[in-house]
Amino acid sequence: MKTQAMSERRKFILTMARAAGLAAMGGLVWSAYLDEATASSLLLRPPGAIKEEDFLATCIKCGLCVEACPYDTLVLAKPGDNKPLGTPFFIPREMPCYMCPDIPCVPVCPTGALNQASVTTDGKLDINIADMGVAVVDSKNCIAFWGIQCDACYRACPLLGQAITIEYSKNERTGKHAFMKPVVDSDFCTGCGLCEKACVTEKASIFILPREVALGRAGDYYIKGWDKEDEKRLENATSKTTTTELSKEKAVDSLNSNEDLY
Repeated sequence: MKTQAMSERRKFILTMARAAGLAAMGGLVWSAYLDEATASSLLLRPPGAIKEEDFLATCIKCGLCVEACPYDTLVLAKPGDNKPLGTPFFIPREMPCYMCPDIPCVPVCPTGALNQASVTTDGKLDINIADMGVAVVDSKNCIAFWGIQCDACYRACPLLGQAITIEYSKNERTGKHAFMKPVVDSDFCTGCGLCEKACVTEKASIFILPREVALGRAGDYYIKGWDKEDEKRLENATSKTTTTELSKEKAVDSLNSNEDLY
C-alpha cells in the first residue's frame, strides 16, 4: 500500500512537472513569436520587396538575394535575432544598400518576394525608384539643427539634391551664421541608408524606417486642389451630411443666439 501511494504521488508530481515545462515552453515560443512580429514591422527588406505580410508568406528563405549582394549588405535572420527566421534584411548603420544599378539581389529571387516590376522603368531595372524605407531626421540631436556645419547625410545621398536637400536659415543665436538643416523628400528617398551610415553623431540622427511606420496618411477627406492627379480621387467619392438641431439654423442666427448667456 505504501509503495502504491508513493507511486501515485510520484506520477502526480511528474505530471505536474511536465505540465509546468510545457507551459513554460509555450510561453517562450509565444514570446519569441511576439518579438518577431514586432521586429518584422521595423525591418528593412531588399529592394523590390513586396508588402511585409505577403513577403513573409512568399519568401522561401533561400538566401539567393544575400549571395547576390556584392557589398554583403543583406543578411539572413538567424536564431536569437528576434526577426522572422531565415528572411533577408539589412541594417543601414552597419552596411547600407549601395544602390547597384543592376540590382543583382532582385532578379535571382525565385518566388517574386522581391518584385522585379516594382524596380523597373521602361523595361530597365531602376534602383532610383526602389522603396526600402524612408529617412527620418531627429532634429533634436542632428548637429546641423544646433548650428554646427554638417552636411554629411546630404553628401552621402546618391540622389543628391533630390532625396535630401539643405534648408538654409539665419542662426538668431549668433546673428552671423546660418543653419544648414537637412530635409528629406519622401517622394525621392529610396531608404538605402547611406545617409544613416554617414551620420557623424554617436547614434545616427538620421535613420531609415519602413514607410508604413515613418509616414503619416492624410486619408480621403483631404484633397490637394492644386494637384490634378490628386483630384482624381474625387471621381468616385461619396458624401454624407449629418443634420443636428443646431445645423438646422442659419449660421448667422446660430452665432447671434444668446440662449447660452441666460
